[in-house]
Amino acid sequence: MAAAPPRCQVTPGSDAQKGRLAQTVSARHKNGMPRWSRWVLACLLIATAGLFAGGWWLVSSASPATGRQMLPGVAAPVEVLRDRWGVPHIFAASEEDAVAALGWVHAEDRLAQMETTRRLGAGRLAEMLGPAALPSDRWMRTLGLYRLAEQQYPKLSERSRRLLDAYARGVNASIAAHKGPLPPEFLLLGITPEPWTAADSLVWLKLMAMRLSVDRRDELLRARLAHRLSSAQLAALWPKDTNSPTTIAATGAQGYLDDRLLAGTLAAMPELPAAPRGASNAWVLSGARTATGAPILANDPHLSFALPPTWYLARIVTPEGTLAGATAPGFPAMILGRNDRIAWGLTSSDIDVEDVFVERVDPANPGRYLAPAGPQPFTAREETIAVKGQDAEIVPVRVTRHGPVISDLAGLPEGIAGRSGASNGGDVVLALAATWLDPEDRTADALFELARTSDPVAFRAAAAAVTAPQQNVFYADVDGNVGFVSAGRIPVRPPGSGDLPVEGWSGVHDWQGFLPFEAQPQAFNPPSGVLINANNRPVPADWPYPITGAWDAGFRAARIADVLAADVPQTPAASSVLQADSVSLMARRLLPAMLAGLPAPQSATARRAVELLREWHGEMRADAPQPLLFAAWLRELVRVLAADELGPTFIEYWDYRPLFVEGVLAGDAAWCDDMTTPEPESCAQALQTALDAALAQLGERLGGDPVAWKWGDLHRLQLQNTLWSRVPLLRDWLGVRLPIDGGNDTPLRAASRIADAGDPFGVVHGAGFRAVYDLADPAASRFIIAGGQSGNPFSRHWRDLVDTWMAGGGLRLASDRETLRREAESRLELVPGDGAP
Repeated sequence: MAAAPPRCQVTPGSDAQKGRLAQTVSARHKNGMPRWSRWVLACLLIATAGLFAGGWWLVSSASPATGRQMLPGVAAPVEVLRDRWGVPHIFAASEEDAVAALGWVHAEDRLAQMETTRRLGAGRLAEMLGPAALPSDRWMRTLGLYRLAEQQYPKLSERSRRLLDAYARGVNASIAAHKGPLPPEFLLLGITPEPWTAADSLVWLKLMAMRLSVDRRDELLRARLAHRLSSAQLAALWPKDTNSPTTIAATGAQGYLDDRLLAGTLAAMPELPAAPRGASNAWVLSGARTATGAPILANDPHLSFALPPTWYLARIVTPEGTLAGATAPGFPAMILGRNDRIAWGLTSSDIDVEDVFVERVDPANPGRYLAPAGPQPFTAREETIAVKGQDAEIVPVRVTRHGPVISDLAGLPEGIAGRSGASNGGDVVLALAATWLDPEDRTADALFELARTSDPVAFRAAAAAVTAPQQNVFYADVDGNVGFVSAGRIPVRPPGSGDLPVEGWSGVHDWQGFLPFEAQPQAFNPPSGVLINANNRPVPADWPYPITGAWDAGFRAARIADVLAADVPQTPAASSVLQADSVSLMARRLLPAMLAGLPAPQSATARRAVELLREWHGEMRADAPQPLLFAAWLRELVRVLAADELGPTFIEYWDYRPLFVEGVLAGDAAWCDDMTTPEPESCAQALQTALDAALAQLGERLGGDPVAWKWGDLHRLQLQNTLWSRVPLLRDWLGVRLPIDGGNDTPLRAASRIADAGDPFGVVHGAGFRAVYDLADPAASRFIIAGGQSGNPFSRHWRDLVDTWMAGGGLRLASDRETLRREAESRLELVPGDGAP
């Protein structure tokens, strides 16, 4: 006898069977519900109950602990009150206890993010993601960031070590006390969290410093182009200063560099080509320029958008005072924020703190490299990378006196004679020198100290201890003082170093120490009463000390300065409005030159597009067609002007490049000629070709009428989770895609990667955190993050702050304890002890 099908499985039958079934059903209808219907109903009820149970089970993974919990190491009970947005307000009897509680709530809300970050820094992503993560792991193991973090810990102050240890205790106690399922990422990837350590926290600082220091890519790109272009052409591509001509001259080291070595090394770096870089806005106004007579400080650091965001809001109250602002899950300090007396903010200084050195391998002994005092042995080690689903990979790592050899990751096969192009028959390798690779890094000490400073003297002393990243730190206090300092070590280089890889064997280009702190960019209480930075050059061109960098063109800073000059006295509300300003001075400056050089349009579509652009004033509004027309035209114009000269390296360079385009249209017309055609082309032809191409691309996506196009049709905020965005059914459900004002050069920075052929205008970079500090009433300061407090997609706080962020709003983190107890979403008491309460 054949086995009966499962009760909940629907199976087809013959016509005869169907007839007998119909007769049976007809008969059973006389006596009530037929048996098969009851089975179907039962199956549906079971499935529904299973869905509800599974949903409850997943939601429970996002539920924070409440009531009383044991936290080993705390000296007194700690109260954690979460407000309606999930922001924890921590009330503790000591700084150390408060940091332990911060570790607890970070782990509750962002454990998957913390796990991913520490694995990224340790080069252990392939353990959970498989071979696809090997390029990142190879890069991190070569740099040795986690090794450096481990070496850094014992060199820190006793206070810093105590705080790092307390934080780790809080993280581990939170994991141990969690009674529901782990966040869904752990379930999906089949991993469990290891105990948190101080090195796991310190590697976050190393990763941030690496991300904010990107000159290594530019140096290698310029080295590739040095084989194709003249020094004048290189200078035209990177006009560093509108009032200071740039010279980028090839050095002797260029003759030793094979393009395959350069291209392979670039490809080994984890960043995408031409991705938007770390940026930020900050301004501080003295009381003479504000309505209250006290300083106002505004800050919005710019990083890649993601869910969850980089930042996590928190408030900490101890007998020493209050801290409020942005923390970073994984690190136990208030990175951006205020205490009872001061407020501080950050922008990336974009000062060059990296160099690529060309090391010549000793022809007589490949285990050595040449140095001024004679050949030296490479410091060598092997790194074993565990890989999910396959055998472990062994990565050999070499280090020179300048730093790790990054060209060993280029992937060139062994046995290629002179694979680096060395004409003398010997190989060369590329080593990376960077301040953030310094084993004596004491930046953690500086961050912990900064949060408890109360006056400019103590603030400058804390800033002086920073090694990396190199950041402009803005300052304001309740006594009326304002200022900024570029904190972080700045290498002293011989003239001619910094733009291209330099020879390492002679010692001629070796760093000559670091600038003394007094020589670093800084200013306090300026007569103007205002300080502004938006990644523009932080000092005048005639600054007496040698400082180089890849600075922003200055359009954001100029717009901020214009608005602040016209709006006196200033208020915190006005600064919030300025953070959402979408006027592009870049468009206002460049578009007239583009229109002036354009021949009369031939098609009706082109004529209408030009009419729209002529009546536009540079507002990058999501509901207007002109921003899209301008951005698409400029994008194509950069391609028309430079792609033929740059060849396969163009993808690394492709961005809006307004100063390059401005220089071409102002007279450097050789770029307008297409090298791939026999006839010379003019700049008028280049402008027309670029406009036609842009209109054709937009027409294919949006239809034939430019009037109906909108910037927000394609310029959309993208908040995505790295893992869930790869799951088709979950990508749209868990992500955010919203039309947004602004652009790459507006105070409301909403930057895209225009080299992305599939989505060149999708907004992937901008202000993940905004704050406006009112030093007349520090408690009235407002904060917001782009996303939500929770990293768990089943939490109500996964993305509940997006609407407030989009509207330019903010949260006050200042309610008194009793009010919070009445209104809190949850209350947790962490008490001393080693076991379950």
